[in-house]
Amino acid sequence: MERVVCLVIGYLFGLIQTGYIYGKMHNVDIREHGSGNAGSTNALRTLGVKAGIITFLGDCFKCVAAVLVVRGIYGQSCPDILPLLSIYAGFGAVLGHNYPFYLKFKGGKGIAVTGGMILVTDVRMAALCLLVFIVIVAVTRYVSLGSLTVTVLFAVGLVVEGQLGWFGMDWPHLLEMYAIGLLFVLSAFYKHRANIQRLREGTENRFGIKKKE
Repeated sequence: MERVVCLVIGYLFGLIQTGYIYGKMHNVDIREHGSGNAGSTNALRTLGVKAGIITFLGDCFKCVAAVLVVRGIYGQSCPDILPLLSIYAGFGAVLGHNYPFYLKFKGGKGIAVTGGMILVTDVRMAALCLLVFIVIVAVTRYVSLGSLTVTVLFAVGLVVEGQLGWFGMDWPHLLEMYAIGLLFVLSAFYKHRANIQRLREGTENRFGIKKKE
């Protein structure tokens, strides 16, 4: 039951569509422009740097907020599985962000939200993921490639830290947490399937480089 509650809490926080709200404040539905999603990359390309930063931070910290609420609720009653419940809340936030019911389930791709999950899980892991993302985007100019790499790195980091005993959970709960971590990866790859196809074809948009007419 606790897992369902955490998913629902995360989903409700995920419904706060920062990019969509910011766009509507400027009379723009960013889902009708650029890539057609409500995430920070499209907000950046559609409405500019300020919009991109605000959207990224809003989407990131709504996940942090969801996890903190779950920790506040279950910190005393379920301390032994709190990391597991936290990741359920984080994945719920991804689902709410990607599939908001009031926008006909058309939201973002969940990368900034995943960034919030990484941040609230381990600041050191977050710093490493941010560094890797910056390097990949700087070298390749592919935001999608950097985003997908970060989600994989997050899942791998969960396994490494779990096996090192950092989460203080027994094996069945660790295994369950690894499975949810894998869902973050599968969700990101699914939402980026068009980007992946363009990467394979060499036609993916490069950050900071305009397409030739």
